[in-house]
Amino acid sequence: MPVRLVLMRHGRTAWNRVGRYQGQADPPLDAHGWAQVLALALHLTRAGLRLDALYASPLLRARQTALAVAARQGLRPRWEPRLMEIHLGAWQGLHVDTIRARYPALFARWESDPWGTEIPGGERLCQVQSRVYAALDALLARHPGQTIGIVAHHLPLALIKIRYQGLPACQVRNIAVPNARWEVLAVSASQAGV
Repeated sequence: MPVRLVLMRHGRTAWNRVGRYQGQADPPLDAHGWAQVLALALHLTRAGLRLDALYASPLLRARQTALAVAARQGLRPRWEPRLMEIHLGAWQGLHVDTIRARYPALFARWESDPWGTEIPGGERLCQVQSRVYAALDALLARHPGQTIGIVAHHLPLALIKIRYQGLPACQVRNIAVPNARWEVLAVSASQAGV
């Protein structure tokens, strides 16, 4: 029996709204983000999606989202550090236009070749992939045949979609994962490695 992964991205923060790179910086949800996550929790309930377990990145925006979902599901979320967003080093907290101006060649490379780009003081995308996939492997082994909620961030969720939907890895930065949206992926035992 497949495991169902319910992928959820955190609600909007003020930094999302204005185009500041968050990475592992820890801004909270803004008022619109709170409205989004309350609606997300309600939509899951109305869709009849019952979670057996809920895991989330420990970054505040993901924790706040997970707590809203957990309250409607009657669950206690578990914090999984390997689901955190990429650490963006020197770029964290900067507006995208500032990054473009200060690091024009590096930013152009980040846009065209994210797998081959190393941001000063940050993580490489392959490092994020390794930790996210290790977390997934552990969760899938722990919950065979169950429905697992995962609250995370753009790049970790895009990497999960690449792994289980066969999307091209080169498109990792362009895979749409809107704030406070959810989707269900069925992962077979062979895909889960169990």
